[in-house]
Amino acid sequence: MIDRQKLNQNFQYFDKETIIEIIDIFFEEYPDRIEKLRKNIEDLDFIQLKFNSHSLKGVIANFQDPECSELSCKLDEMAKNQEKNGLTGVFQNLVAASDKLMEELKGLRAEMAAK
Repeated sequence: MIDRQKLNQNFQYFDKETIIEIIDIFFEEYPDRIEKLRKNIEDLDFIQLKFNSHSLKGVIANFQDPECSELSCKLDEMAKNQEKNGLTGVFQNLVAASDKLMEELKGLRAEMAAK
């Protein structure tokens, strides 16, 4: 769940159009990011998994969702340490949490666009 107070602090110097654009970019890039992670895990390509999970971790951090941040950090760490055990489960939990984040961001975007 998005921490609205931290989100507002994070984006305090941006106008609503810029925030909407950032959300839209995330929406546009998200399916490809998830597919790359899925493929990296399937291939046990830890180098690309590290790169892609670290990138997603940074993007998710912008939106101040503690659960998604924690799971993306965990996936990044597992890739760094080349841990196979539990990798698929962490990924599945991240996808589920990220899907909830997407829904919250859709609501936030609608609120901002309506103002």
